[in-house]
Formats: sequence, C-alpha cells, structure tokens
Amino acid sequence: MAPRKPPTPASALEQLQQPQELKLLAIAETLSPKDLPQSAQKRNSAVSDDSEQNGDTHPAALEADLVHYKELFSKLRFSYVEQSTKEKFLRSITDNPPRLVEASENEETEKHILSLKSELKDRKAEIAAILQELESKGRELALKYESIQLQTTQLKSLPNEIENLESTIEQLKQEQTPPSKNPELALPLPETLERLHGREEELQALNAQLTQLQSKLPQKRRELEKLERELKPLETQKQGTVAAAKEARRRKEEGGGIGDELEEKGRWLRASEKALREMLEVEG
Repeated sequence: MAPRKPPTPASALEQLQQPQELKLLAIAETLSPKDLPQSAQKRNSAVSDDSEQNGDTHPAALEADLVHYKELFSKLRFSYVEQSTKEKFLRSITDNPPRLVEASENEETEKHILSLKSELKDRKAEIAAILQELESKGRELALKYESIQLQTTQLKSLPNEIENLESTIEQLKQEQTPPSKNPELALPLPETLERLHGREEELQALNAQLTQLQSKLPQKRRELEKLERELKPLETQKQGTVAAAKEARRRKEEGGGIGDELEEKGRWLRASEKALREMLEVEG
C-alpha cells in the first residue's frame, strides 16, 4: 500500500474555508413550530426572523429560544396535569359502581408520589449539572471556533507573505558581496556551528587554565619575595668577596705572599655562590 501524501498548504487552507454545518443549527431546525399554539408560532416566527438576520448563530437569539421553550413546556405540563386530573376524577365518579379509595391507599399513593418527587428532584439536579457543563463546553467551543476563524484569516495571507520573503531572499543573494577567499567563511551552517563550538571549547579551556594560573600567582609572588630575601645576604657576601678578591689581587701584584691564599679563598667563595644560585634557581 502506497504511503499517503501529506496535504499541501493550499489544499489544507481550501478545506478549512469550506462551509461546515453546525450541529446546534441542525438541532434548531428540527424544532418545527407547526404543532405549537398560534401565539407560540408568532413568537417562534419572530425569533426565527431575528435569527435569520443574525446568521442563525447569535447567542442571544438561541438563549431567547431556550427561555421561550422552557416557559412553553412549563405551561404544557401544567395543562397536561390539569386535564389528566380532571379525567381521572370524572372516571372515578362515573364508574358504576363508583370506585372508593381508602385512607391506606391514599397513604401509599402519597408515599409513592413523594418518592417520585424525590427521584424527579435528583434527576433535575443531574440535568441542571449536565446543562451547566454543556453551556461551559459551548462557550469553550465558541471561543475555539472564533480562534480558528481568526487563524484561517491569517493563513490566507501566508502564501503572499511567503512569496514576498522568497523574492526578498533571492534579491539579497544577488546583491550580496562576492564570497571571501577564506574557505572557512564559505562553510555551510552545520560545519560553521561545529567550528564555532570547537573554538568555544578551546576558549573555555584557556580561560580555565588562566584562572588556575591566576590562583597560583599569589603563592609564586610569596616564593619570589622569599628568594629575594635569601638573596640579599648572598649579594652582600658577594660584594665582600669581590672586594676581598680585588684587594688580594692588588697585594699579589705588589708581591705579597698572602695573595695566593686570598685568591684561593675567592675561588671557593665564587664556587659556593654558583652552587647556591643553582640550588635556588636564581640567575646571576
């Protein structure tokens, strides 16, 4: 079985624009006024004329019809009960022999009537709840219907807007500057996003490394200050050693015997200084 093709936007919009018959109007048409009294027919014809002027969808007309039918049915019920009671009374007094009713039968009948009244009351409450729910559903459906009508009106203008946008995009493509010689600037959108994601990850790694180095900076400064404090006595000792070496060289040049000893001592001090600098990792 071949897969069903999805409808095009034009066909879907055309389907939405087709007139649809509302169920409420179909129900209203079934309430024919031919079996009603003359006064009710006049009332119904007036309401029908008003409904036709308002497109048979005006909520006020439907509510007026509902109130009218409630009043009419109430009158009809009263007339039926009255006629039925008269008929029963006439039958009871015209029977030969007449039917006599005892008090016990009246009590049983009264109990039966009370139970029927209670049941009728419960049914009325149930029907009232159903009617209230139907009314809320009707209002909700009316709002949805108005929303659909508004959306349908907006959908009618979408094809023209899409066509204008496509022409604008084509015009912008023709008017854009020549492409760059850099191949990275001519990448498709997915590859561009992938490159951008990679660069962002590299930037985050560098920021983390920079943050780590900045956190270690105070400790390195304290270590440097400590090395500088340790280096000061060595500088002072160096200066004294250099001065002593110079003095020993001068005495050696003058021929003094103590010059060799001072020179050897100077070499030992220089070697000690070099060893200390290497241990402290301090450049000379």
